[in-house]
Amino acid sequence: MDRTLESLQYLIAQVLPHRDPALVFKDLNVVAVLQEFWENKQKQRAVFPSEGTVVYESLNSPGPPFVSYVTLPGGSCFGNFQCCLSRAEARRDAAKVALINSLFNELPCRKITKEFIMESVQEAVSSTSGTLSDADDPSTSIGAYHYMLESNMGKTMLEFQELMIVFQLLHWNGSLKALRETKCSRQEVISYYSQYSLDERMRSHMALDWIMKEQESPGIISQELQVALRELEEARKAGQELRFYKEKKEILSLALSHIYSDQVTSSSNDDQMDLALSGYH
Repeated sequence: MDRTLESLQYLIAQVLPHRDPALVFKDLNVVAVLQEFWENKQKQRAVFPSEGTVVYESLNSPGPPFVSYVTLPGGSCFGNFQCCLSRAEARRDAAKVALINSLFNELPCRKITKEFIMESVQEAVSSTSGTLSDADDPSTSIGAYHYMLESNMGKTMLEFQELMIVFQLLHWNGSLKALRETKCSRQEVISYYSQYSLDERMRSHMALDWIMKEQESPGIISQELQVALRELEEARKAGQELRFYKEKKEILSLALSHIYSDQVTSSSNDDQMDLALSGYH
């Protein structure tokens, strides 16, 4: 733990030379520190392909506790894990969590290397019913994971996570299963979706998939949304990365808004038809 703290302080001295490493996480202006960190990375051209700015989002609440999220360039999302009595406090707490993770991502142990891949595959094997020999077979889940890690050699875990979020959502959405049923190989699926980042178009497609599921199983979107909200809350309080849970919430909310909009339009059309028929009679 002490060695990790020393490494973080060394990184702070490199990336934020004007800041005192011992005081960075105590700085009340941690929001500005986080912004400075990513601006410096942008100057070094070490930002993500889908580079952007640090974005904050506060949940509407009439009173405490307040919740704030911060999304980093590349899409990683963090939130305040403490009980905050003001919006400003929640924002600072979310920024602190994001800054710690941003700095931790700069450590050598967060780079995808051959050693990292071996350890990750072994961990994946121990947590599943697979074997190490599956790592050489792209048709298995272990093999696909190994292939994705190999394809992203040299990247950091936050960069790799930007790619993984797409496949996590496709798996949750049922799209990966549907693609396997069309005889597409895992490598083909990975190669195809590795070209795309998660954007509004992809979210809309996933929302449409859930609208179709709702037609087959009424109420399923509301059930999934409750699960997503609970997972998001638990992950936030644990200080974990939140993008997967937050994207699930956004996609399901988008699907519900489409359904509600269609119902309102349909109801309005019915009312107009009734008025027209009344006028005719």
